[in-house]
Order: sequence, then C-alpha cells, then structure tokens
Amino acid sequence: MIWAPVVLALCAGVTQAVWPIPSSYESGDGVLWIDQSVNIKYNGAKQAASGYGSNNTTWSTKIVSNAIERTYDTLFNKNFYPWKFHPRMSNFEPSLTSNSTYVKSITLQQTASDPTNIMKPTAGGVDESYTLTMTTSGDVTITGASSIGLAHGLTTFTQLFFDCSSGGGVYTTLAPVTITDAPKFEWRGLNIDTSRTFKPMSDMYAMVDALAYNKMNRLHWHVTDAQAWPLIIPSMPALADKGAYASFQKYSPADVQALQEYGALLGIEVVMEIDQPGHTSSIAFAYPDLIAAFNVQPNWDSYASEPPSGTLKLNSTAVYSFLEKLFDDILPRLKPLTNYFHLGGDEVNVNAYTLDDTVGTNDTAVLQPLMQKFMDRNIAQLQANGFTPLVWEEMLLVWNLTLPANTIVQTWLSDQSVAETVAKGHKALAGNYNFWYLDCGQGQWLDFRPAVSASFWPYADYCSPRHNWRLMYSYDPLSGVPANLTHLVLGGEAHIWSEQTDPVNLDQMVWPRTCAAAEVLWSGAKDASGQNRSQITASPRLSEMRERLVARGIKAEPIQMPYCTQNGTQCAL
Repeated sequence: MIWAPVVLALCAGVTQAVWPIPSSYESGDGVLWIDQSVNIKYNGAKQAASGYGSNNTTWSTKIVSNAIERTYDTLFNKNFYPWKFHPRMSNFEPSLTSNSTYVKSITLQQTASDPTNIMKPTAGGVDESYTLTMTTSGDVTITGASSIGLAHGLTTFTQLFFDCSSGGGVYTTLAPVTITDAPKFEWRGLNIDTSRTFKPMSDMYAMVDALAYNKMNRLHWHVTDAQAWPLIIPSMPALADKGAYASFQKYSPADVQALQEYGALLGIEVVMEIDQPGHTSSIAFAYPDLIAAFNVQPNWDSYASEPPSGTLKLNSTAVYSFLEKLFDDILPRLKPLTNYFHLGGDEVNVNAYTLDDTVGTNDTAVLQPLMQKFMDRNIAQLQANGFTPLVWEEMLLVWNLTLPANTIVQTWLSDQSVAETVAKGHKALAGNYNFWYLDCGQGQWLDFRPAVSASFWPYADYCSPRHNWRLMYSYDPLSGVPANLTHLVLGGEAHIWSEQTDPVNLDQMVWPRTCAAAEVLWSGAKDASGQNRSQITASPRLSEMRERLVARGIKAEPIQMPYCTQNGTQCAL
C-alpha cells in the first residue's frame, strides 16, 4: 500500500485534530456548525452479516447504529472547549449568526458486504478503510467497505469538532476536509492484567471505549496469574472462590460475555489469556496438588519471577484432566465472539520442576519434550474448538517447540525476537518491553531486607526508566525485520502489568501513552519520506486527543503544559 503525504499546518495555536494520523488528510479553514438535528443516513450493508445473538438485527446494522449513537454522544455530550490550543486570551471562537452554515447531512455509504464473522473478524479479515469528505456547504460523506470502516470514519468526524465556551454550539474551523485512511497493521491492541490487581467492569468498558476511539481493535485480557484467579469457572467454582483476592473481585460468565459484546460493537475483539504452565500459582489455593514449588519462602526468586512461586506440574495426568475440564468450560462460551485464545508460556522457571514430583529435574533436555507434550495437548483442544492459539515468544525461541503454522507468537523481549519469529515462518505480535511496557519506571514494588537493601538502591524496577509517549512513538514494530517478511508482523500490543496499577491510577498509567502505540499501529512508525514521525506535529494532536479522552471520562495525564500547546513550536529544541 502507498501512503499519501499528510497535509498539516504548523502555525502557532492551530491544531489539526485527528488521532491517529490518517493516510491522507487535507483540510481548510472554513467554519461549519453542527446541531443535534443533523441526520446521519446509512445506506445499509449490501449483504448484511448475521451471526451470534443477531435477534433478527444484523451485526452490521448494530455496529453502525452504535457508531451513530456514539457520534451524537461524542459531539454533543463529550466534546471539549479548545482554549489550550490557541494563543492566550485570544478570541478564537467563530461567531454563530443567523447566516452561519451548518452541517446539513451525513451520509454513510457501505460499498461491500461485511464478512459473516464481522462480530469477530480474524486479523486482516475485515477492510477497515474509509474515506471522509466534508464540503464548505455542509455535506458530509463517509464511505467504507465495512461497517467497521464506517465506524472509524465517524470517529474521525467527531475529532474535527469542538465545543463553544458558552455551550452555545459545536463547530469546526477545518472545512473542507478530505480524508482517505486505512490501518498499517491488522492487530492493534492493549494487554491488561487483571490478576495482580482487579479491574472492575466499569474500567474494562472504559478501556474498550478508549481503544475504539484510538482505532485499536484488540483487548488482550490477561485475566489470571500467580497472585489471583478472579475468573469464575462454573464447572470448577473453587478456582475463583478460593483464588480471587476477595469475594467481590470476580468476573462472572455474564461479565465476560458482556465485555465481548460491548467490544464487538466497537470493533474491539476481546482475546483472553490464561497463562501457563508458569504464572499459575493461584490455582493452588483451590487445587494444591496440581502446582509444584508453591509459595516457596523466603527464596521464592529461585523458582519464579514473582511471588508466590508455583507452576503447573509438567507431566501430570491430573493437570491434563484439569486443563481439559477448564477449556471445555470456557472455550465454548468465548467462541461466539472471538477466534483467538492465548495460552501464555512466558517466564517458565525450570528450577520449579526440581520440586515437581512428576519430573524432579531442571534439565532442559528432559523438560523440553514434556513442554512440547504439554503445549501439544492444549493447542489440540483449542484447535478442536476452532481457536487460533497465541503463545509468548519463549515457547518458540527458548523452548524451541514445534507449533502449528497458524500459531501467533507474541514477542516482548527484543526487536530480534520479532525477526527470529517471522524467520521461522510464524506470525508475530510486536511489543518490545523497552518501549511498550506501560508499567516500567515506577520503581521497585518489592521490599528489601537491610542486609541487601543498599545493593538495590535507588530501587529502580527492571525496565526503568518510564517509557514516555515520545519513546513509545519512536518504536517501529518492523525494526530489523527483512522486507520480504514484514507481512508476518500482524501488529502489536502495549502492555499494562499491574503490580502497581489499580483502578485509582489505571487511566493515567495507560492514557494517553497508549495513543502513541495506537498511531504507530494504525499509521506506521515512519512518515511518507521513511523518517520517524515528527514529535513537533504529533504533540499538539496528542494533547488534543488527551482532552478528548478526558471529555469521555478517561483521566488521561497531560503531556505538556498549556504554554506549549498555546504557542506552537516554542517548546521545541
């Protein structure tokens, strides 16, 4: 695909809206107003998709109807007054008079049929492109090959408009507008950890909403881990009854389904991960006989990356029976709204198997075939249920497992990991922890005994410093990948591990830094000339996106002070 240049103004006090940056974007300086009487007309899908829970209403229509409803809500209830983006004390707002021009109509034209699985499209399985034109006379046309493309176009449309300080109207100063847009990568996600700290459903919905507003399309739900098992499994209720932190910190099957359905309407596929064989200590609270090296103290760090230590036994028929029952319960419930399931496989500590009565050694020559057998069993059950498996990179690059060709390998350790994964013929997700781990730079969450404390001073965490938006924006998922293999890089994810992130600071930890990843994944890391995208033009757009997220109820942190956003490039070096 050829990426057309983007036309952007650099004059002080002017913001050009729209995040992530479109493939091609031209705008003027004409004023248009919009009110709630404007009609949004949809021509309907050529052949509407049907599927799970359709209730005689197609998913295509549901997606577009929801997008229309969200457009009205964003324009008239969740907009913002852009004083921060104009010179101090300036009278920048247009005057609303009896002769002012209003947006007269918004026409949505879907040019092709949605795939029948539009509610859970495979990566690359739906055309997300769109075009948007807005004339100076107030005619708006959004064209897309799919309902998701139309939804993206409406999202972009809302980003062209601002609220008046008096509340007297909603306007744009950018007419005429012509946009042609399509994503660079097929998989654009956020991985959220709900084991180390629980996230209420309201936060999960808010994350999906913010992801959609940034044109991302995957929520990777790392639902369980060593510390807690908050996921209710009806056939094995003890898992959550004993493994959750508290009785009120659980996710029911209805919660899971509701989040999936909410995401599907917004073009966000919820992909669940139950990490294994490591990161499974919380199973021991209900089924202690399945876990080796559980909560070894005080030297837990010899057996795990975090306390409590513990791993599923590697050569246990009881473990196999447990996993079969677990997957028989959860996979059919997930299947209607996702094609994917993440099996984990990261940070397996071989020393734990010295305490595994089914193995009794840390010799990788013994462990490797057992790990192969373990993952073969899990993957076979996934495939029998129609799922595409995901695993962390260690299963391929450290354990050297033979994986089915369609297995997606999630990398995190280095750019080299991406290159090695695609060299082996597997599709890869990028997300180098040195760039896209949002939890980094908070300092240690461990306590240190007096005898060793000084050696850890000043108590930085393993991936310090904090990865600010500029660093995240500089990351190229294709770095080091040969040109003939870039098609195997599906995209990537930002990650919010939650040792020090709970509902109080979740928004600030994730937003707006994840917007930087969103633009890299939608627009590509390079501009039309092949250079890294400019911070100078990105920062005012990101500051504006931050304001739009705040207007949506997301407590996103600021990236600059108003002096900078009011004065163009005066904060640049």
